[in-house]
Amino acid sequence: MRARRARDHGADAAAIARASRAVTAQITIAAAAIVVLVVVLSVAFIFDQSQPSELLEKPAPGETKIYVDADDMLIALIVVGIIAIFLAGLLSWVIARRAVRPLGEALRMQRTFVADASHELRTPVAVVAARVELLRQELDAGDDPTQNLTELRQDVSLLSDVITDLLIAATPPADAEKRTPTDVVAIAESTIADLQVIATGRNVAVRLDAAPGITTPVPPTTLRRCIVALVDNAVGHSPAGGTVRVAVAPARDRASFAVSVRDEGSGIIGIDSRRLFDRFARGADATSGGERSGFGIGLALVRDIADRYDGRIEVTDTSSAGTTFTLTLPRL
Repeated sequence: MRARRARDHGADAAAIARASRAVTAQITIAAAAIVVLVVVLSVAFIFDQSQPSELLEKPAPGETKIYVDADDMLIALIVVGIIAIFLAGLLSWVIARRAVRPLGEALRMQRTFVADASHELRTPVAVVAARVELLRQELDAGDDPTQNLTELRQDVSLLSDVITDLLIAATPPADAEKRTPTDVVAIAESTIADLQVIATGRNVAVRLDAAPGITTPVPPTTLRRCIVALVDNAVGHSPAGGTVRVAVAPARDRASFAVSVRDEGSGIIGIDSRRLFDRFARGADATSGGERSGFGIGLALVRDIADRYDGRIEVTDTSSAGTTFTLTLPRL
């Protein structure tokens, strides 16, 4: 994964460098053509004004004439022209670097969006796949598949909502965002219910303890993305037979609420806890001790969402008995 990211970064850098060189060359050639034209016209004018007939003319009374050696003037013009071309090339290089800087930012944003979308869609797709497998087993056993079909339709609808939320997050925020109350507990319950199919496959239990009556201006799909990322991270770091505990409660200031997710893994290993929320940062696997599979994007996305809504995400506890992540968001 790191090698692929390095290749992508190298490809972007090469594309930007090529664009910068192309712009520099075009500006330099245009400037050089103008300088050469000016030098040629100046030389022609000097030769025209340095005819012997004019040199023999006596200055009129009170008139002063200054004579300049044509060869010296020609050399001076050539030197000035070369310096002008060099300065034009240097200036065009600086301008080109500034001109292609937005290209580099656009490429970075494009790759970031693709990485975010890929990560955000991975868990919903895994849920759909698990649901399809359960449906297949029910059909093979001759059981009624109505319940699983209904849940499968809900999963597909949630998948569409995630895509919509990603597109909204990629657009500039509006000056005044409509604040519609979101029932935090309802979102937490439905999200955990959907993730149970994945947790069960890994022999991990997920438990929810939530205080009722908490609402937030954070859109339902956005809040769901945060809970999915935190619970999926906790399940991935929990040993078989472990339990992930999710708690939703008002914060002390009563103006916000906290979602705490605790796993029973071996704690944060192989990375500074302050770097966990950096994009592509990954710790060690809780079960094998090696680097955990994944792309290190989920917690970074949670941090981005928390920042967008004036909240925060932090590691509130980590030890050999497990790790607790706490997401704090505003209440309505």
